[in-house]
Amino acid sequence: MSAEDLEKYETEMELKLYREYKDVVGLFKYVIETERRFYLTNDYEMQVHSVQGEVFFEVSMADAWVWDMYRPARFVKQVRVLTFKDVNIEELNKSDLNVPEDSGFSG
Repeated sequence: MSAEDLEKYETEMELKLYREYKDVVGLFKYVIETERRFYLTNDYEMQVHSVQGEVFFEVSMADAWVWDMYRPARFVKQVRVLTFKDVNIEELNKSDLNVPEDSGFSG
């Protein structure tokens, strides 16, 4: 596979993921972003832990959708994330769910 073929494949996968996101975002109440992943969920729990002066976050989610183009199934029943990095949690407003039709992708 050439570099051009790989780039085309990744672009197609990103477009497919974006379209799936547009289809499912209205089903969820929260967006949770970690340093590695982006999640949509309706239910989460976050705990802050401190061990020997180190602080880390534990985020648990139920029935979530994960933004990851390399996963064959993006809906997950249970997710548990442990991270030393920031966790951003936002409650979606229904007005925020109007995703523009022009995604910037050319395909």
